[in-house]
Amino acid sequence: MGIGASIFLIALGAIFAFAIDANLGWLNLNVVGWVLMLAGVAGLLTTLYFWNTRRRTVVATPVREDRVVADRVVPVQDDRVVREEYREVRRPGYPT
Repeated sequence: MGIGASIFLIALGAIFAFAIDANLGWLNLNVVGWVLMLAGVAGLLTTLYFWNTRRRTVVATPVREDRVVADRVVPVQDDRVVREEYREVRRPGYPT
């Protein structure tokens, strides 16, 4: 709806509810005014909620392909490396 339209509905509803004293018989302007004010408040709250969620910034950290997911496990026997394993991890969808 927007902030301007919400404030307009609140103001128009306040005019109908508090300032106009007309008797139309089948239409109660006080009730119409209160309904318009409630619709304006609901629209204002909804607009502010969506503006607040839109303004949140998400900082994405760049993904490095050489990022270590887990430390390498290298078997050691008598303080010397028995076998060293090399593993290259790539994300799916990237060309080799």
